[in-house]
Amino acid sequence: MRRLLTHFGLSVVALLLSLSVIAQQTTTVSGSVKNGKTKELLSAVSISVKGGTAGTYTDDKGNFKFSTVQKLPFTLVISSVGYAAKEVAIKENNQDVVVELETAFTLGDEIVVSASRVPERILESPVSIERISTAAIRNSPSANYYDMIANLKGVDVVSASLTFTSVGTRGFNSSGNTRLNQIVDGMDNQAPGLNFSVGNVIGLTELDVDNIELLQGASSALYGPGGTNGTLLINSKNPFKYQGLSFQIKTGINHVDGSQRPRSPYYDWSVRYAKKINDKWAYKMNVQFVQAQDWLANNSGNYLRSPLSASPNGNVVPGTRLTDPNYDGVNLYGDETNADLRGAFAGVIAGNPFLALLPAGTFPGITSPIPIPSSAVLGSFANSPLYVSRTGYNENQVVDPTTLNVKLSGALHYKITDKIEAIAAAYWGMGNTVYTGSDRYSLKDLKMGQYKLELKAKNWYVRAFTTRENSGASFNSTIATRLFNEAWKPSATAWFPQFVGATVGTASSGAVGTYIGALAAGYAAGLGAGLTPTAALTAAQAAAPGVVAANRINILNGARNVADAGRPTGFIGNNPLFQQIAGTPISQGGGLFVDRTTLKSLEAQYNLSDDLGLSEKGTDLMIGGNIRQYGLNSQGTLFADTAGNINITETGAYLQISQKMFGDRLKITASGRYDKNTNFKGRFTPRVSAVIKLAQDHNLRFSYQTAYRFPTTQNQWINLLVGGGTRLMGGLPQLRDFYNFNGNPAYTLASVQAFGASALAGAPNPGLLQQQQFGEFKPESTTSFEVGYKGLIGKRLLIDIYAYQARYKDFLSGVTVIQARAGLPPSPLNVLSANTRIAYSISTNAPGSVDVKGWGASLEYLMPRNFSVNANMYSDVIGALPVGFVSYFNTPKYRFNAGFANSGFGKDNKFGFNVTYKWVDTFEYEGTFAVGQIPSYTTVDAMVSYKLPSIKSLIKVGGTNIFNKYYANGFGNVQIGGLYYVSFGWNVF
Repeated sequence: MRRLLTHFGLSVVALLLSLSVIAQQTTTVSGSVKNGKTKELLSAVSISVKGGTAGTYTDDKGNFKFSTVQKLPFTLVISSVGYAAKEVAIKENNQDVVVELETAFTLGDEIVVSASRVPERILESPVSIERISTAAIRNSPSANYYDMIANLKGVDVVSASLTFTSVGTRGFNSSGNTRLNQIVDGMDNQAPGLNFSVGNVIGLTELDVDNIELLQGASSALYGPGGTNGTLLINSKNPFKYQGLSFQIKTGINHVDGSQRPRSPYYDWSVRYAKKINDKWAYKMNVQFVQAQDWLANNSGNYLRSPLSASPNGNVVPGTRLTDPNYDGVNLYGDETNADLRGAFAGVIAGNPFLALLPAGTFPGITSPIPIPSSAVLGSFANSPLYVSRTGYNENQVVDPTTLNVKLSGALHYKITDKIEAIAAAYWGMGNTVYTGSDRYSLKDLKMGQYKLELKAKNWYVRAFTTRENSGASFNSTIATRLFNEAWKPSATAWFPQFVGATVGTASSGAVGTYIGALAAGYAAGLGAGLTPTAALTAAQAAAPGVVAANRINILNGARNVADAGRPTGFIGNNPLFQQIAGTPISQGGGLFVDRTTLKSLEAQYNLSDDLGLSEKGTDLMIGGNIRQYGLNSQGTLFADTAGNINITETGAYLQISQKMFGDRLKITASGRYDKNTNFKGRFTPRVSAVIKLAQDHNLRFSYQTAYRFPTTQNQWINLLVGGGTRLMGGLPQLRDFYNFNGNPAYTLASVQAFGASALAGAPNPGLLQQQQFGEFKPESTTSFEVGYKGLIGKRLLIDIYAYQARYKDFLSGVTVIQARAGLPPSPLNVLSANTRIAYSISTNAPGSVDVKGWGASLEYLMPRNFSVNANMYSDVIGALPVGFVSYFNTPKYRFNAGFANSGFGKDNKFGFNVTYKWVDTFEYEGTFAVGQIPSYTTVDAMVSYKLPSIKSLIKVGGTNIFNKYYANGFGNVQIGGLYYVSFGWNVF
């Protein structure tokens, strides 16, 4: 792979050195472009030679100048989104041109590329697609452009923290969604080791975003593995087109009610500078800084984990720390460590028949000593399982609340000829945030960089890029806190023995004290009822064990206070002992994960239509391919790579052909792609679509799509011990061999629980144990049928409707199995004790297939005087599931969005506003971290703006979730409140 990238770089240099421009007579044209109504100068307006390739864009002052070898006379085409195009005749050299453009309706005229990898009107797209323009970003009430995506039709988001949001479509949403490709300036934006897209961590700065396109549904046929549920493309601004210095200062406040954290400031500052040096060279630089106090994950629900839970990922049960000795709070960490103390109390009973002896005369009338039987005192603690957990810490005691994000990017563009452009670009970001996976991960000093070399022309491109990942000081909050508990007081040798001892107690404490107190009270009551001393004592001795049992939780809570003596309190994140643990790699007994995984990619695409003369016949033919290599490097903290880096290579190629028929009334497109991964067999994915033009601006679309995704790098090679003592394990057979699944069988969770029930009943039956069977580990695949309509009525009302049905096979999921720990004397009973067993959560393909269907509809209406309204509603539903199948569908049945806006009103149309409303239905959220119900919620975002045309600037005052109604969109994730801001953007038009 390194050789390929080296050869590519050398080829670029050779091409730049070998190309020369033949001296010809040139014509220079200059001028300016204005808004015909307001007379303000317009930037980023396209100036092109009709029928040629030469051209330029107006700069940030509305001026342009370029030279061309086109023979006089020729015609210039002046065009910009939102304005009617104009043509101007050029008859002489150095002709000065002043053009005024008139505003025009633009609904349905947007050009999209992602649907077919060729430019086409969004009205004529063969599949469902959504687009966000730079103007929409500018007029949005959202705090950042990434949050805007949540209001698009068909979209769901999962927010693990303020700056970490994952996008999904058509179901199967999660924190770090791996079923949706995210591509930034042509580069796959997924972290190659951590397996989540980092578009809002190291992606484009807000001022540099040109447009966003969201392709819903299966898209692997053109975009490769991972696009089972869609592809998101974010494109930056070209410095030849968007020039000058721009900056945006946004400051605000969150936690306004102080219920989660104290009221806190919010900062978001961006700067962009781009310059066209001449007709050949241009460059740009961007920087963005974001800092705030993060939202808080504070779900205190009591969580029962596997294997005690019948659910593979656990479930919420009743109880609090004061009512359940095995309490494990969803967002409390360290309390995952537990033990069944029934055996310890049984051992006390067996070794000490009597716990105390009350002297004769303790009770009036009793002349002999009174023994205190251990079975009477501790029977309620020893006759059934008694799981007790360590005391945990809230997330705000463990994780630094300051979320930070710094983005830097830059690009150098060189026009080799009028038709060929070379680009060298770099994107780098770092920050602190929180991610939810199998545990909550504090991402501290996370750094990622993407670096690109690209040659592109109208019909082809060649692109090489690399992604470099550095996890910095990131740590697993759950593991680090469990280890911290062990460090300040070890469980096995100190905390649990102290807990047991305090539970047993003394004559004035614990179970013994409770028993003696009950004995005294019962004896006095018996005498008061007229019983003889002997009869009263007998009655009291019979009743006392029940009193101990009734006060069991109080006794256990008192014992916890004793065992917790010396427990560090407050924010332990600053505790030197905790910092030492969080800074020690997981592979060395700490909580730090060390990830330096890399991705190298080389890809190319060529549209042959013009060269083969096919365009004239309405035919379009395109080919492309790529090769990429992952280099897994976690030093044993995430992957099974303690012996060295693990390399995975993927190759792919695709072809697409489309044909217009019947006078452009029908367009049929067929495409196919073949991909191969080092660890899996090759896959072919076809796609066929048809667009029928019912009338001008009214189109009906049909598509049959297939998609697949290779198991992620973690699905393949993860080897990580997580909270609750479960080991996450990749699905490749090499890992099962390493843990000796053949010699030391791993049993299904259900069969271990059945065996445990038989043991509790006094008749252990090892025959109930069933060994887990593993088939071939395969890529997941899906097929999808879709029908849709998109139409424009009266140039003002845009309607889009779709319906689809999809089927998933070889669904990538996980299975929990139980294995006896290595090195123990063989015994089936080993799988019943937490001290002698280990649980594995292993990536595998679920049997059978899963069906999903859904629909969506949207309306957008342009009203007089720059008012507009929009609304969309959509639904996704999963079909019947096989028994025991965990789908991670995580999708509400219904969602609704609506907006009301004005882009310009008042004097000189300088004022604007935008209000958006969102409603989400209740749904069940399944994650490897936790499973639970997400209540229905609504949010309202709003902003008002004021334009300063003379300096092309914008003032905005707004807020998100302005009524501050806290909600979560993923179980165990943060509770999101209101964020209020004011911003000033300079030179942003």
